[in-house]
Amino acid sequence: MPSPDLVMMRATDLARAIRDRAVSAREVMQAHLDQIARHNPAVTAIVSLRDPDLLLAEADAADRELKERGPRGPLHGLPHAVKDLSATAGIRTTQGSPLFRDTVPEVDAIHVARLRSAGAILIGKTNVPEFGLGSHSTNPVFGVTRNAYDPAKSGGGSSGGAGVALALRMVPLADGSDHGGSLRNPAAWNNVLGLRPAAGRVPGNTDEVFLPQLGVIGPMARCTADLGLLLSVQAGYDPRTPNAIRQDPAAFAAPRPRDIKGLRIGWIGDFGGHLPFEPGVLDLCEAGLKTFADHGATVEPVLPAFDPEAIWRAWVSLRHGLTGATLAAPWRDPGKRAQMKPEAVWEVEQGQRLSAFDLHAASVTRSAWYACVRGLFERFDVLALPAAQVFPFDAGETWPRHIAGRPMDSYHRWMEVVVPGTMSGCPVISLPVGFNPAGLPMGLQLIAPNQDEAGLLGLAAAYEAVTGFDRTLPPALRA
Repeated sequence: MPSPDLVMMRATDLARAIRDRAVSAREVMQAHLDQIARHNPAVTAIVSLRDPDLLLAEADAADRELKERGPRGPLHGLPHAVKDLSATAGIRTTQGSPLFRDTVPEVDAIHVARLRSAGAILIGKTNVPEFGLGSHSTNPVFGVTRNAYDPAKSGGGSSGGAGVALALRMVPLADGSDHGGSLRNPAAWNNVLGLRPAAGRVPGNTDEVFLPQLGVIGPMARCTADLGLLLSVQAGYDPRTPNAIRQDPAAFAAPRPRDIKGLRIGWIGDFGGHLPFEPGVLDLCEAGLKTFADHGATVEPVLPAFDPEAIWRAWVSLRHGLTGATLAAPWRDPGKRAQMKPEAVWEVEQGQRLSAFDLHAASVTRSAWYACVRGLFERFDVLALPAAQVFPFDAGETWPRHIAGRPMDSYHRWMEVVVPGTMSGCPVISLPVGFNPAGLPMGLQLIAPNQDEAGLLGLAAAYEAVTGFDRTLPPALRA
């Protein structure tokens, strides 16, 4: 029988153990299948799980391949579940929608093909909100994903299944995507890392490849070394996406701690009172910043000279246009429209009201915000914001209607704090900063200059070394 300790290992160590043949891919697969059987029924993080016997057979094949030809790549033999918005050849991809309940793609998404080429064994998918809309992973196909630290609470989203599966050690690594915080919110709420890369860092599959996109693919992990490992597999140029970055992704594979001494952090906080927060969120983030300050960083409050409501309105318009257009085809069929969540219908209908001039104006605002951020990087090395405005809420709710007494006017306004990072186009990481008195996690966003994912990984490695956040386990895993 495989040791249950295998699921507690870092992905980097586990991959090395498989390559060194200190442990077999079969033993690793069996240990993770056992962990899924123990914990997934309570949280619904892994969905569309493939037949265990077939997965064990694929693990056996990986062991034979290793013996006969060596490792296929850096993820050889590691079990992996792909976010259920990305196409996986031969594996059901539902997007959390009854319209696609039985859809089985014939071709992998670009980053999924890279996972396979690196030697990962795809075991199934991770749960999402319907169409990935919202930061609460619940849908009519699989139900709600519950938090790793309190199953009565939300696991976040849209990469909620990924974050929860990681925290509960059901998978060694997890991929996700991020338009409005979908790599950052579930990371913050499950005490793991989430990295939103710069646009073009990880090539994505879209029907339209020239318009600037707000959504990106990126990695999630329990420690910085694992985060860098997965990014090194995901990243790299692909001619199908003309804005893809040509830098060698191997640069991310083994991040080293960056010297914190002299680091300049600009703390945006609540953006001059514009953003409401549940009590305790800002306190935890400021405690995380103090950790940097205690090791030689300078933390300075900063209020960007930019109207935050203008950033929000521009993002909403761009989201209506980009998201609404992708959902327009099923919306045009009345029978399919009736099966779409209200938020999806709203995105399409709002998008239809926009003119080309409206979208251009929103993009001009986004460009002006990027120029403002670029100016701030002349004074600061990174900018900081909380990763969420509330702690995980009750899993039975759809989204918070109020924060600190202020009404939320849309299904995503309660996550406005992630929008400045999205609209900047710069890479953003969510770092764990601790727990409130109820034991619920929170995270801190750090925004770096454009395409400086390596710098963020270095800061995360330094922060991890002094805090040991990766050693905190969810209650279900504590002895």
